[in-house]
Amino acid sequence: MWRTIGAILAGFVAWWVVATILNIGVRLWLPGYALVEHALLFTLPMKIARLSLAVVASVAAGAIVRIVAPASRWAPWITGGALLAMFLPVHLLYVWSKFPIWYHLTFLLTLVPLVALGAELWPRGPTRST
Repeated sequence: MWRTIGAILAGFVAWWVVATILNIGVRLWLPGYALVEHALLFTLPMKIARLSLAVVASVAAGAIVRIVAPASRWAPWITGGALLAMFLPVHLLYVWSKFPIWYHLTFLLTLVPLVALGAELWPRGPTRST
């Protein structure tokens, strides 16, 4: 059980670390991104870049969950659910008017399955009881 809890926490932290590092890269790579980031006035390529970094962060989080607790089938789903529970109010209450609905739906509806996919893509290796 403790291993599963640790995996969930590690996956959650991994999502944030990967997303932060990739967001720094997007700031450096996309001209004008850093200037509009605070106001959330993104162009279409910027929105696609943000969604892409969320995909990579979600898959990476799932892989970390699998590494920490290879036997746990539910840990990736719980990690994704915790991320969704955190992001859902932010999107609904604070940024809904800043993005088109396709952006919100793409991010929110794929978050949990992408974490689970990241766990499935990582080889299970030797397993220990959770």
